Amino acid sequence: MTEAMHIDQAAGAATVRLRRGAGEFARSPIAQAALRFASARHARQYREIDGLPFIAHPIEVGSLLRRDGQPDEIIAAGLLHDVLEKTRTTSGELHRRFGARIAQIVESVSDDPSLADYKPRKLELRDRIAHADVGTRAVFAADKIAKVRELALLPTGQLNERRNRAKLGHYRASLDMLRRVDGHTPLVDRLDTELDRLVARAISGTRTAGTITSAAGSNRTKRRV
Repeated sequence: MTEAMHIDQAAGAATVRLRRGAGEFARSPIAQAALRFASARHARQYREIDGLPFIAHPIEVGSLLRRDGQPDEIIAAGLLHDVLEKTRTTSGELHRRFGARIAQIVESVSDDPSLADYKPRKLELRDRIAHADVGTRAVFAADKIAKVRELALLPTGQLNERRNRAKLGHYRASLDMLRRVDGHTPLVDRLDTELDRLVARAISGTRTAGTITSAAGSNRTKRRV
């Protein structure tokens, strides 16, 4: 499969997941309420990578949790996991609407806004998740799977840009932390598989670029001679 075919296939899968998303939670009133709330709060927000409505990401997280057999409140927290970071929603509002358990999970998986630099902020988040309960770590793991899949929509060359290398480093460190704390759970294993596939693409792209650069340098040398 060519890279273009791979990207088109991944983008198509993301679109299908968005279209099917609402129906996945039909049997859970709390998940339906969370999806409605998240959809309203993320309205007019779009994913930078593929232009899909941002709600595609929380829907994918919720879907991963549902298929993992997680309880309804964990699925609802997955659907809501970005509202504190990405919208004007407050913790107090989540507590009032969805109760302490769901609100606490969303708080736990959200970045500390007082930490401006990426690496210290993500390190603090990973340390916090390592000491959280298993349900919170399930939401965190599902979020990372969805994020890795989003990065997979990028051309290989862009994976090696500084910003995306930093993300890959965070996802790898997150996997290491989850593996250390939770061992081999289905979500952790899925994250491992998805991340290995993406890192292999990034490494392959680096090698290809190096070969091209080396060949170009060799040609320039020949011309100078």
